[in-house]
Amino acid sequence: MSILGLKKKQPKTFKVKVITMDAEMEFSCEVKWKGKDLFDLVCRTVGLRETWFFGLRYTVKDTYAWLKQEKRVLDQEVPKDSPITFHFLAKFFPEKVEEELVQEITQHLFFLQVKKQILDEEIFCSPEASVLLASYAVQAKYGDYDPNFHKPGFLAQDELLPKRVLMQYQMTADMWEEKITAWYAEHRGIARDEAEMEYLKIAQDLEMYGVSYFAITQNKRDTDLLLGVDAQGLHIYNPNSKLNPNKSFPWSGIRNISYSEKEFTIKPLDKKKDVFKFYSSQLRVNKLILQLCIGNHDLFMRRRKVDSIEVQQMKAQAKEEKARKKMERQILAREKQMREEAERAKEEMERRLFQLQDEARLANEALLRSEETADLLAEKAQIAEEEAKLLAHKAADAEQDRQRLEVTAMKTKEEKRQMEQKMREAEQLAVKLVEQSERRLKEADHLKQDLTEAKDAERRAKQKLLEITKTTYPLIAAYSAPPAPPAPPEAPDFAYESTSSRLDFKDSDMKRLSMEIERERLEYMEKSKHLQDQLKELKTEIESLKLEEQQQQAGVYSLRNEARGYVPEANTIKCLPLFIVK
Repeated sequence: MSILGLKKKQPKTFKVKVITMDAEMEFSCEVKWKGKDLFDLVCRTVGLRETWFFGLRYTVKDTYAWLKQEKRVLDQEVPKDSPITFHFLAKFFPEKVEEELVQEITQHLFFLQVKKQILDEEIFCSPEASVLLASYAVQAKYGDYDPNFHKPGFLAQDELLPKRVLMQYQMTADMWEEKITAWYAEHRGIARDEAEMEYLKIAQDLEMYGVSYFAITQNKRDTDLLLGVDAQGLHIYNPNSKLNPNKSFPWSGIRNISYSEKEFTIKPLDKKKDVFKFYSSQLRVNKLILQLCIGNHDLFMRRRKVDSIEVQQMKAQAKEEKARKKMERQILAREKQMREEAERAKEEMERRLFQLQDEARLANEALLRSEETADLLAEKAQIAEEEAKLLAHKAADAEQDRQRLEVTAMKTKEEKRQMEQKMREAEQLAVKLVEQSERRLKEADHLKQDLTEAKDAERRAKQKLLEITKTTYPLIAAYSAPPAPPAPPEAPDFAYESTSSRLDFKDSDMKRLSMEIERERLEYMEKSKHLQDQLKELKTEIESLKLEEQQQQAGVYSLRNEARGYVPEANTIKCLPLFIVK
């Protein structure tokens, strides 16, 4: 066996993993492949034709480098891992994205890379611009805002704002989402590629957009500076400020850039201006700076020339593609609008159908109620007709009763008048009887007084008679004859003359006179009582007649109202005034 046979056989391929902004790919590469072979394979796989903006970047120790296309892959300082990892990123940035980015895939890759740099705070962005950029990113991802679909919290899992912006304000995630959604709702009708382009148009105006920064010194003992390389030229910054450069060298004003080991020399196009020199500590970084300067300068000069046939074809195809997509979007929007209008018309027709059904149901119910009401009204009309007949009959009866009551009332009035006349006569008679009674009482009092005086005179006469009898007896026989009749009441006084005559009264005569007076008094009292009883009965009869007359008048009034079809309330009937008999 020969010595060559003992050597280990070398592999003919090696594994490569390429990470783009939205995918990961693995390839099996031949050992002899150059960087251009791998780069072209990736571009074909992605479908990218604007290859001059991109490159394959890999990590070397504490920095990064771009894969050179003219050298073999394995001959460069790539990692020895398997598979070897590369990042497919934009190496150079356009000055005006809207004019230079032709393909949609190119635009999408730039959008994803710039968005990541803003969120990672590699590009500084103000809070206001961050919210606006986030709204375009949401439009590109979710399409048009639909409040029925995009409920609160639908952005909770999306990273849309830099952490620096979130920490700068004391706002909750819901408050940030509300602000982003307010802008997002304004972007209705913008397609995904248009939203991404609007995002890039805002981002390209940021100070740190497309700038690659490197640590340098102006001389070996001077303070540190920063060198920025971008599509516009070279810029010198203070280490603490990456936004505003201290000095700038546009590509149009640079005649030559060269470096010798760690020293860089920038020669202005204007020979009157001083040459600018700076130093970099690492040779690898110097090579990277030079590589970026050459690439950006080439693109700067290329932009100012007529486009190549390939670029013209790409732009024409992209224009046709945009026009086709625009037409498709218009057709889709029109179809969507027609569909929405059809759905609205359908909903309106369904609503109208439901409304008509409700109206028909209500109309049927109203018809049924009308029929029931008509039947009820017919029944009520029949009842009302019968009631009218009954009321007419009652009216006739009431009229007869009224006439009869009027006759009765007239009779009652006449009887009342007669009774009042009798009552007045009875009152007059009672007054006369009272007067006679008073007169008789006075006469009785006078008689009683006369009787008392007569008794006293009799007593005195008897006393005197006894005295005379004792002296003369014969006179007794002469006075034994019956006594003379008593004098009339108008002359009750008795006169006795002791010298001419003497009268003798017996006890029986005095008793008879007293009895007659007492009897007359009793008869008078009885007649007076009887007259008072008659007067009370007459008053009672008059009151009953008045009450009866009131009832008759109320009956007449009620019958009249019934004849007119109206029954008054109880409190509307007024009673006739009573005759008060004193």
